[in-house]
Amino acid sequence: MELESFYKNIAYKIRFYRQKLQLTQEQLAEKASLSTDYVGKIEVGINKPGLKALHKIIEALEVSYEKFFSNLPY
Repeated sequence: MELESFYKNIAYKIRFYRQKLQLTQEQLAEKASLSTDYVGKIEVGINKPGLKALHKIIEALEVSYEKFFSNLPY
């Protein structure tokens, strides 16, 4: 799997779980202690989250790592 495709899938999952929780990008950013701009850019594929940021986002989304990474084609 191509790295760009991996990050595209990560962005999709973040947006999916954020919307499922009915959170705005601003609310997710606040819960994850990240900037709204950064979260927004991750969701559209401009920024690629590092492990620390991804950990914060997954925790803020209240989803298990298994569930978050399931069905990713890698």
